[in-house]
Amino acid sequence: MAGVIVKICGLSTLPTLEATIAAGADMAGFVFFEKSPRHITLETARELGRVAQGRIAKVALTVDADDDALDAIVAALAPDLLQLHGRETRERVAAVKARFRLPVIKAIGVAGAADVSSAAAFREVADILLFDAKPAPNAAVPGGAGTVFDWELMRGYSGGDWMLSGGLDPANVAEALRLTGAPAVDVSSGVERERGVKDEAKIAAFVAAARKGGAFF
Repeated sequence: MAGVIVKICGLSTLPTLEATIAAGADMAGFVFFEKSPRHITLETARELGRVAQGRIAKVALTVDADDDALDAIVAALAPDLLQLHGRETRERVAAVKARFRLPVIKAIGVAGAADVSSAAAFREVADILLFDAKPAPNAAVPGGAGTVFDWELMRGYSGGDWMLSGGLDPANVAEALRLTGAPAVDVSSGVERERGVKDEAKIAAFVAAARKGGAFF
């Protein structure tokens, strides 16, 4: 079976994108959400998108974006996948997939077993479910806070293609993979030297640790 898929999210500079590609990650995530410290402009997206083209899968992360915003993002980045990280409904996910004809990752906030069960509602409309720690009700952003949820909730999960996120870093990703059997992992804050600023060495360490931790696949 193939090894674990690794996604580095929240990239915003050319050096960290190059580090992500050099480390052998499978996906590069770019954030389009102005409240996030990892938000990039359409101009930056064009630049980074050209560099990434054909070298790594590009993922555009949005939060409750409307069609006009998504049109502009898709035109600038030419993403390979769309990640919907807000409160998008099942109907909205289906509409986005139909409009752009791109694979869709739907983020699911997890605080307890009921949240994992509720993800089934998105299975038929999303290509990949991404399980992340559920943010606090008053949180300004829906992810990237470095918060870990109870990985035991994902042990033996068999609801189709999925990714594990939330508080992962080079030190804990192997254990997370061991406990959950996740086929894919996603990291943002866990490879930063400060909030919103990626660290090239941590990116390389994370990918190496995930590859080692997922060697049993």
